[in-house]
Amino acid sequence: MNLKIELRPTQGYNKVFDVGEYGMKLTRFGLLKLAKGTFYEGFTGENEVAFVLLGGNFAAAFKHGDGCIAIADECEVRDGRASPFTGKPHCLYLPRRTTYSITAISDVELACNESPATRETAKPTLIRPEDTRHIALGRDNWTRTSEIILDEKFDSEHLYIGEGMIPSGNWSGYPSHRHDVNDPPRELDMEETYFYLFDPPQGFGFQSVYKPDGSMNEAYRVQSYDTVAIAEGYHPLVGAPGYQMYYLWTMAGAQGRGLVSSMDPAHAWVKNS
Repeated sequence: MNLKIELRPTQGYNKVFDVGEYGMKLTRFGLLKLAKGTFYEGFTGENEVAFVLLGGNFAAAFKHGDGCIAIADECEVRDGRASPFTGKPHCLYLPRRTTYSITAISDVELACNESPATRETAKPTLIRPEDTRHIALGRDNWTRTSEIILDEKFDSEHLYIGEGMIPSGNWSGYPSHRHDVNDPPRELDMEETYFYLFDPPQGFGFQSVYKPDGSMNEAYRVQSYDTVAIAEGYHPLVGAPGYQMYYLWTMAGAQGRGLVSSMDPAHAWVKNS
């Protein structure tokens, strides 16, 4: 069972995985890479889509709806971060049945998160850095920060998106946690995608995905542009000393959304020690 997908992005849309692959029932993930002055056109179809800006500036035009009730609009990002290590994100959310075009004002990279939608959700929305929520987590050598981009207050059917920044040599997702059982309020069943970048870019870390009974026991050396698809299991991670580790995390849940997980009982004591 290999849950790690390597990517060396080229111009245009770069598929990482589709719904139904790697056990992921609600997530399609890819990366859009555009050189300055080029554009990409698409249609969301029956998916809701969230483009998270990794670096650069772009303009977008989109039309949602059919015939006489179609709503056309556009937006621009000219103050985008150079990379996740230099600023907070923008995110363009598009509901299902939306035609769109994205034009690169500068060289630009956007992570493309998609999930099947069975209803009308939020209108096309540009989430700006000031709309995100900053939180700090952990202590000692498992401190990290996170920017919550799209949470349960936003009218998405399935998506919950944020990004983590891990200092040199630190752990994240620790004490080991999972969210693959629907047992609210203790735990919500939400599959998750981790997409990695490092500063300096040759950095690396390790991602574990396991079950205590040994039926799953995966460990991956992750580098920039690697993705790990996590449909189930506990999933802690750690970065190598000397490098900042960034990961975009995208969760998708069928029966609720939120930062609701359960910890591995063998390691939960660490949080209260």
